[in-house]
Amino acid sequence: MIYFSDKELDDFLLEDIYRGDLTTRALGLDNVPARILFKRKNAGIVAGISVAEKLLGKLDIEPQVYVQEGEAVDAGTVLLSAVASGDKLHQAWKVVQLVLEWSCGVAQYTADMIANAKAINPHAVVACTRKSIPNTRKLATNAVLAAGGHIHRQGISETLLVFTNHRNLLAEPDNWTAIVERLRREAPENKITLEADNFSQFEQMLDAEPDIIQLDKWSVDNVKRASSLVAASGKKIILSVAGGVNKNNVADYAKLGIHLFITSAPYYAPPEDIKVVIERQP
Repeated sequence: MIYFSDKELDDFLLEDIYRGDLTTRALGLDNVPARILFKRKNAGIVAGISVAEKLLGKLDIEPQVYVQEGEAVDAGTVLLSAVASGDKLHQAWKVVQLVLEWSCGVAQYTADMIANAKAINPHAVVACTRKSIPNTRKLATNAVLAAGGHIHRQGISETLLVFTNHRNLLAEPDNWTAIVERLRREAPENKITLEADNFSQFEQMLDAEPDIIQLDKWSVDNVKRASSLVAASGKKIILSVAGGVNKNNVADYAKLGIHLFITSAPYYAPPEDIKVVIERQP
């Protein structure tokens, strides 16, 4: 479970309802007893349920929850329902709907990409980057994990990943062995990943024996060449592919024996349609 603080939940709500619902108030619907239903229009993976439940609770609405994070549901499935006054339900409506729609979209894309990769390589891992839409990283994390995905790194304090921009500041930017040795000494509990911009860099990195070499924006043909070179060397180096990897081409890389796929594609998936119905209670 991903923890969302009261402040984070309040920020979601206050973006939309900081002065209440003018239309509901003008129509005199404040105290009308009502019921709200959130339904997933199309079949697929559900995400954002735990956040939606907490958002409703912040408005003193006690929801009935019918599904779990990561559950696959049929078209038209009711995800949440609640009974409360008209003003409370209208304040909850759009915020909860947007969280569910965007979260389900991210989760569905992640699940589809995993399925496409695992159809070729059952050990495939789809890991999402920190290159998320600003201020959505936590929601995205929740959705990716709900779909069975992994997180590549949530922030720069979590893993060792050496980019060219790091090396540009070193006295010996192409001394791969020295770079790896220093990182093993300074951060012995962490695996070391070096990012290769081209095949020439990749060949030089092999002798340094990092744990992972990340191939950024590489063609399928070049990844195939790199994979063959690692196999011939006998070195226990994992290759990951990043940059432009998505659900439509992940199988092409999986066929080469690659099992670690680094992507930000799920974050930009179309939202799933969540239908919301508010109806008067007797």
